[in-house]
Amino acid sequence: MRVFLILFKKEFKQFFLTPFGWVVLALVLLMQGFSMTHAMEIMKDRPLAENFIFVSLHSPNFWFYFLFIFPLLTMRLFAEEDKAGTLETLMTAPVTTTQVVFSKYTAALCFYAMLWLPMLLHLKIFEWVSGNHAPHEPGHLLGTYTILMLIGAFFLAVGCLASALTSSQIVAGIITITALVMQFFLGLVPYYTGEGFQAVSIFHYVSIQEHLANSARGLLDTRPIIYFGSMAAIFLFLTHVALDFRRWKS
Repeated sequence: MRVFLILFKKEFKQFFLTPFGWVVLALVLLMQGFSMTHAMEIMKDRPLAENFIFVSLHSPNFWFYFLFIFPLLTMRLFAEEDKAGTLETLMTAPVTTTQVVFSKYTAALCFYAMLWLPMLLHLKIFEWVSGNHAPHEPGHLLGTYTILMLIGAFFLAVGCLASALTSSQIVAGIITITALVMQFFLGLVPYYTGEGFQAVSIFHYVSIQEHLANSARGLLDTRPIIYFGSMAAIFLFLTHVALDFRRWKS
């Protein structure tokens, strides 16, 4: 545990000690501001149509910046060290592969979680600007933060694997965003095939759009927990295998 904490602190600090982490934070806050503004405009015309959180997460720009968060956070985790030649040194040090993988992954997950804290402030801003209470219930907040963390756990694990497979941050980023866009479009299949399609239930099960919408309405069930949790575990295991292969080579 001591070794893990040392590695975790080192990785987590990197997000704040380099301009990269601050750029990601600034970009995400900017795009979240656009989403909040869009939600306020919608709620001004239809104040009781939906809760504020649901509307802000369904702004036109949400999926664009949301999917790009993950390659930005993960593409440097292993690829940067590999290119600098420090990954081989790390893998031959008296640390386990599990400690290396989970320290980097947990640091990225914690930074990702911080990106969504301003959403609580958006509720207060809505009240200050409109003079009305932002329509939401505790279940909406709980469901939204839970599903965002579950999706984040899955997508960050995908990014970890991509970064472990190459020494190029650009290639790692491209692999990650390609995989995430494919996952996104799987959720759109039912809209094009209709409910008569035999395998439509599978696409509903893996749809990040559907799970996010339901959770933002406070409707969280076990399906996304099982799916996103198991997929995160699979991709972390594959990352572990990829790094073990590097350790064996060195």
